[in-house]
Amino acid sequence: MAQEIYFEDINVGDEMPELVKGPIVKLQHVMYAGASGDFNPLHTDDDFAKAVGMKDGVISHGMLIMGFVGQAITSWIPRKYVKKYGVRFAGMTRPGNTITITGRVKDKRVEKGENIVSCEVVAHDENGDVKITGRFDAALPSKG
Repeated sequence: MAQEIYFEDINVGDEMPELVKGPIVKLQHVMYAGASGDFNPLHTDDDFAKAVGMKDGVISHGMLIMGFVGQAITSWIPRKYVKKYGVRFAGMTRPGNTITITGRVKDKRVEKGENIVSCEVVAHDENGDVKITGRFDAALPSKG
């Protein structure tokens, strides 16, 4: 859980704490399918995945990896302050991958009376292959 953080404590260029998840195992796919209701066999059945062109078998749910990114964000910035969060899926994640999420403050401003911090985030695997890029805005309290 994130500790309280203030607008004055953050500067453009600051890095959010890195989060490492994995290695991903197939059981996570099954558990995520149950939690999300997404039972597409592309995520849980190697034979099916190979039959539809995934030569290496199943791939992770994109939203599972997006959830990892969300966890990284809210481990740093309390969830109640996150105002916008969006991502672009850039690559497939597979069982065995270890995902590392990093982020950096790109902008800091006062907008409509709110102290806004804008950050870019990236999730990549152990080979440096990017899986997700994204951005979030947080409206932080002031110390004063």
